[in-house]
Amino acid sequence: MMASARFVHTHGRHHGGYFSSRSRPLFCRVGRPSSLIMAAASSTAVSQSKAAAPSSSAAAAASPSSSAIRVRFAPSPTGNLHVGGARTALFNWLYARNNGGTFVVRIEDTDTARSTRESEQAMIRDLRWLGLDWDEGPQDGDEDNEVGVLGEKGPYRQSERTTIYQELAQQLIDEGHAYRCFCTNEELEAMKAEAEEKKLPPIYRGPWANATEEEVQAKLDAGETYAVRFRVPKDDRVEIDDIVRGRVGWDTNTLGDFVILRSNGLPVYNFCVAVDDAKMEISHVIRAEEHLPNTLRQALVYRALGFPMPTFAHCSLILAPDRSKLSKRHGATSVGQFKELGYLPEAMNNYLAMLGWNDGTEKEIYTVEELSEAFSLDRITKSPAIFDLDKLKWMNGQHLRALDDSALADVLGPVLSSKGLASSGSDEHVVVALPLLREKLELAEDATDEMSAMLGYSFEDTIANASDKNCQKELESGGLKKVADAMLARHADGSLGAAISEGNLKGLLKDVGKELELKGKGLFMPTRIVLTGRSSGPDVGEQLRVVSLAEGAVDVCVGLDARMERLKAWADSA
Repeated sequence: MMASARFVHTHGRHHGGYFSSRSRPLFCRVGRPSSLIMAAASSTAVSQSKAAAPSSSAAAAASPSSSAIRVRFAPSPTGNLHVGGARTALFNWLYARNNGGTFVVRIEDTDTARSTRESEQAMIRDLRWLGLDWDEGPQDGDEDNEVGVLGEKGPYRQSERTTIYQELAQQLIDEGHAYRCFCTNEELEAMKAEAEEKKLPPIYRGPWANATEEEVQAKLDAGETYAVRFRVPKDDRVEIDDIVRGRVGWDTNTLGDFVILRSNGLPVYNFCVAVDDAKMEISHVIRAEEHLPNTLRQALVYRALGFPMPTFAHCSLILAPDRSKLSKRHGATSVGQFKELGYLPEAMNNYLAMLGWNDGTEKEIYTVEELSEAFSLDRITKSPAIFDLDKLKWMNGQHLRALDDSALADVLGPVLSSKGLASSGSDEHVVVALPLLREKLELAEDATDEMSAMLGYSFEDTIANASDKNCQKELESGGLKKVADAMLARHADGSLGAAISEGNLKGLLKDVGKELELKGKGLFMPTRIVLTGRSSGPDVGEQLRVVSLAEGAVDVCVGLDARMERLKAWADSA
């Protein structure tokens, strides 16, 4: 695997002005790594001088030592799993599965004010619901949120890796790539204001990059706290060959010395990410385009610590139909919300995969197995992807209707049960209704509407609806009254009930048609209205069969006797 980053020294020298060429060591470690964090008096000499930088050939990131594919999904548990994060997880998972690689889940929870264990557990549940199993990372815990670990390169939460970050920050200080910064917040704000006044880039220009050993030691002896800043080399250019975006580069002169450890001891995101990806031997970093600006800082950390550089693939953003950032005002945006709305994980994976990727064909419907076989990074597009809820709903319908009866009953059963329309998906009336429910399904919730309409009897509302042209036509022609009387007579003699239970309603209708001299729509439309209470819907005989099976088992079901009683009340007054 070729290295995906280059470091170009634009002035033909090694970081002029920032790194000394003196050969003797300029730094010695002060106490244990924890001394980086809490300012404590120390009698050991401390240097903030500049160390020699590696040559351009040594600085260029090496290829990972192993050719194995290792990718990661590293969410920050500060809320629900957004569709953008879900797509990132999916792309990483598909790439790992396509290449026989390893999929790692890592929790980036250094934002202690916003990261919660509850959010982490919700994200884990969403990933499992999507079927995106991982080879390394946290595992589901018990009710007390005790979470296990899978893999040997953990811990897999950044909050549990603090010692690693502290040790490497100390190493960077020792080698001259970082230094202690004792600037107060007030001083930093003053520098920022001065830069704005002079219209200078908002980069750090504080005094501690060039402080003497004596100045640093005096601050330590006084017990003052400090942050650790990375020393950005001057006159460099960092370039990466991004699989999606092509050659991308930055001039280091546009970046000030940035913080890698805060004064409270907590590491900063870009430092953690670079360290974790290297320590976990991540070969490919597949993430959203919004992380592209972070790559410069991370690449500098990789180089300074001598870590191999991963290959990058920055995927396009997912936008709303109005091309704004997808947000709550556009409706559901989290995986959990779509789950509650009745979307299938298979449909979610299918749709998310098509947001910014295709296999070069016109095919749109994929199983997850087909996706894992077809997926490749070089087919990811640069253009932003537009989240189209109607397309997702259509795709969900395709997957729903493709389920076999047993699987469809498992999906619809809980939804129907929640509305009092069944006790489970194995109810006899549900099994019989499945072909009728399947026809127009886009969401599982659609089944409740259709089942409710079948089991209910809205005859009075239908004939009172002036906008129902079919019904109004039958009322005006008298056809509805004729068919109603004929059906009432056949209910009274038992032939209607027998025809329904025997599945021979068409035979009965043939006799009614001859008797009333009606045929075609003139016979079938009024029959549909008087027996089902509506002018549209699935096959009338099959609907009534469902009603006969549900009667007595489902409280909301209006059985045949009750229907005929209400029909008679209308016919007598018509």
